[in-house]
Amino acid sequence: MKTFLAFIHKEFRHILRDRRTLLVLFGMPVLQIVLFGYAINTEVKEAKVAVLDHSRDERSTSLVNALFSAHWFRPVETLKSPADIDRVFKAGKAKMVVEIGPDFAQRFAEGRAQVALIADASDPNTAKIVTGYAAQMIAQWAGRFSNEHTVEVLPVQYRMHYNPEMKSVFLFVPGVITIILMLVSAMLTSISIAREKEFGTMELMLVSPLRPGMIVLGKAMPYLALSLLNTAFVLVVGLALFDVPMNGSYLLLTLEGLLFILTSLSLGLLFSTIAKTQQEALMLSLFVLMMPTILLSGFIFPTGSMPWVLRALSNIIPAKHFIIILRGIMLKGNGIAMLWPQTLVLVGMCAALLGVSIKKFNVRLQ
Repeated sequence: MKTFLAFIHKEFRHILRDRRTLLVLFGMPVLQIVLFGYAINTEVKEAKVAVLDHSRDERSTSLVNALFSAHWFRPVETLKSPADIDRVFKAGKAKMVVEIGPDFAQRFAEGRAQVALIADASDPNTAKIVTGYAAQMIAQWAGRFSNEHTVEVLPVQYRMHYNPEMKSVFLFVPGVITIILMLVSAMLTSISIAREKEFGTMELMLVSPLRPGMIVLGKAMPYLALSLLNTAFVLVVGLALFDVPMNGSYLLLTLEGLLFILTSLSLGLLFSTIAKTQQEALMLSLFVLMMPTILLSGFIFPTGSMPWVLRALSNIIPAKHFIIILRGIMLKGNGIAMLWPQTLVLVGMCAALLGVSIKKFNVRLQ
């Protein structure tokens, strides 16, 4: 028994000396609690809403003020014509447009007023929530005048752009493509250079005439080809099995996918240059990428409802920008004129990550 207790004591001391084990034991639960507690939120706050008021009378102005009196909606633009609706949706400026019909005050008194809630249903979950909030607020506003008019309920029309049937698969297919590419690309490359260090084959590369940058790029090329093949396979499955629309350019989608894969590979290469073993590289990629990519990319939960710290953190996650690009191309038919901000962010991330990876690659065997 004394020997057994001494063995247990030794194991405890070994664990307490191993910072990586302590990080997994205590760091991962804390990260899970924080992310799941704040990121998983089905509420939508300060959703961007545009208004198309054909009447512009006292009653319609009162309705608009009532909609924006709470913190659920944030006004972004007053539209001039129905043609502006598609423009603000494609540019990502608004999640919903409130359209108020002409002669609103007179028709409201007669019980013939018209209000339409037009939502960007490329994210059907958010579309359902924002239109539901707006319908409740419109009903409450109309209820104030129940004593003045015979009609107590103001009828509301719903129109869903890009996803009229509100299919959730239109939301998940672009997200799944992004998550698969990010995790697979980063994980596969994270073990590449670490494997050379662990198996002692780094010496063969050190005596080769290749420069560090060429070695790093050479490590990434096979995974780049495999990731492109993986992208094509997932895209074909989504289009064939789930009837996900493809309204944009296949060429632009391919180029954007290539950029995102390069960014993911660069991130995996950075992990592999830091880690000394395959297990350490894999653990690092899982710890840094898995939950933040799924929860903070906007794949399932809208980032606009999260605390400002998590919203700021989500901006440095490449998956968030690529999901916006994918939904824009596939569902909205956007071109580079609408997607250049996200594209520019990915270009900057790719260049920075690849540069740091090459710099950290140590040409001396340690």
